[in-house]
Amino acid sequence: MEPILLVCFSLLAHGAEAACRDARFVGTVLPLRAQQLVVAPTRSPAANRLRFRHDVSLTVPVAVGAPPQNVTMVLDTGSELSLLLCNGSRVPSASATPRAPAAFNGSASSTYAAAHCSSPECQWRGRDLPVPPFCAGPPSNSCRVSLSYADASSADGVLAADTFLLGGAPPVRALFGCITSYSSSAAATNSSEAATGLLGMNRGSLSFVMQTGTLRFAYCIAPGDGPGLLVLGGDGAALSAPQLNYTPLIEISQPLPYFDRVAYSVQLEGIRVGAALLPIPKSVLAPDHTGAGQTMVDSGTQFTFLLADAYAPLKGEFLNQTTALLAPLGEPDFVFQGAFDACFRASEARVAAASQLLPEVGLVLRGAEVAVGGEKLLYRVPGERRGEGGAEAVWCLTFGNSDMAGVSAYVIGHHHQQNVWVEYDLQNSRVGFAAARCDLATQRLGARA
Repeated sequence: MEPILLVCFSLLAHGAEAACRDARFVGTVLPLRAQQLVVAPTRSPAANRLRFRHDVSLTVPVAVGAPPQNVTMVLDTGSELSLLLCNGSRVPSASATPRAPAAFNGSASSTYAAAHCSSPECQWRGRDLPVPPFCAGPPSNSCRVSLSYADASSADGVLAADTFLLGGAPPVRALFGCITSYSSSAAATNSSEAATGLLGMNRGSLSFVMQTGTLRFAYCIAPGDGPGLLVLGGDGAALSAPQLNYTPLIEISQPLPYFDRVAYSVQLEGIRVGAALLPIPKSVLAPDHTGAGQTMVDSGTQFTFLLADAYAPLKGEFLNQTTALLAPLGEPDFVFQGAFDACFRASEARVAAASQLLPEVGLVLRGAEVAVGGEKLLYRVPGERRGEGGAEAVWCLTFGNSDMAGVSAYVIGHHHQQNVWVEYDLQNSRVGFAAARCDLATQRLGARA
């Protein structure tokens, strides 16, 4: 039986004990961490997907199969089909890393079953995937999945089903891609962390939440490598406080080439820097006739990306308001990860002192706002030092240019969702946001790594 949890509004109000509510809900709580990963098959090949890899992803512990095998999966609200690197997977050499991802062994699970070519799962349930499952033909007659990425990475395997155990909840059976071959052009990192796969959480028919009938889930991401949490299910009564501001999901019924209909798409209505609302026409912030320009809330993307007509005024206003606080890098050709060109040079001590004085950037949504301030505004570029003796680091604004990245959408990434309680309410087609102390939320809801 799932645990009954007490939820206090203090989680949404930075520890204000007087705001505690005596409501209860039933839900499954899991630990959630931001980790630097070695290898994980992440992103689907839709036209609006990012073309470069992300070093930091959100991960949750999951047990799969019978007897259960412990795996680590990337939590991705921007992807549909869950993926697991399976036993015998061919993956890029991990000689530069302390360890490669552990693989799931389907043959060791009594509940594992590969989907057959003639099954409904293979025939029509993958209709929302960019590349639907297909039949491999005799002799195996297995249902294959093949994913290709804009960075020349690819993943191939079979469509299969097994039981998933998350936290203390009863096991649930779900389809996933059992990946047997994965290749990537990205260089390996020096991280000691690894992920076995990806937990697809969007609104497509083969996503984990749609397969399991999960009508509501929420997460709270702690800064750095601190523990956060993921809550699956619950009636939401304890989270329906005035502090939680909802924005409706945007629906477009007709297929459009650049609109992801199963993403968590919301309406961006404006952007402010400090108290200054940027002069961006409403038409720039809305999807056009091709579907380009939608705004997605995506836990699988690290940073936030804005189309050029919105990014340029944000960059200009931020530079203008921080003239006395930060020294521009002064290298016009320097672009971090191909999309971040608002960069600065400063010592760690200088940035620490200036972080609380930086102007807050607000993403104004219909009915809600995602406010980004302090340390979340700047990211230190690894391995880049300037000045005498390398006294200064290179820092970049954590908003990227979608056009430079080859993306036709606005994307709100998980870095800007730190210390925010984010609730996905599929039943009422909305996403809620509230400021939170995620470390306290994790302690009080009992999530343990």
